[in-house]
Amino acid sequence: MKNTLDQNDKRLVAALTRDGQLSPGKVAEEIGVTAPTVRSRMKNLIKAGALKIAGLVNPMKAKGLTVALVGITVNSHEQLGEKLDQVSALPRVNWCAVVTGRYDMIVEIIISDDIKDLYDFLDKDLSQVGGINSSESFVVMKSRRKWICLPDAVMEEFQE
Repeated sequence: MKNTLDQNDKRLVAALTRDGQLSPGKVAEEIGVTAPTVRSRMKNLIKAGALKIAGLVNPMKAKGLTVALVGITVNSHEQLGEKLDQVSALPRVNWCAVVTGRYDMIVEIIISDDIKDLYDFLDKDLSQVGGINSSESFVVMKSRRKWICLPDAVMEEFQE
């Protein structure tokens, strides 16, 4: 498994970041390698968990989506990795990180415009994790350059 990206990997990722619909042939032309090399490198990066090809949504332009950040402190720092795994697996979580500062973790969740979804996340989803000392939530009112993959719970709503 690859742990670092070489120059060709970086150029491949940059090309796909600009346009995720580029064919391997077009990427190959752009970065100066062959199409089979691009396909092989993409396959290896995806397998290593370093690359994911997905449709991204701008939540500021997609009516019905709200982004919220939740700062979390845990009861025991010894369980921080376990809590990170548990919280990141919750259905409305877009990403979750252990951080320095006031909180132990910061979580980005995607909810509908109904504030009840935020309440349900805090009251039902987060409480089932246990070991949470406190949380503070922040609803994003406006943002720039924010593109998201839809979390499982939101994808299910979109498919109804």
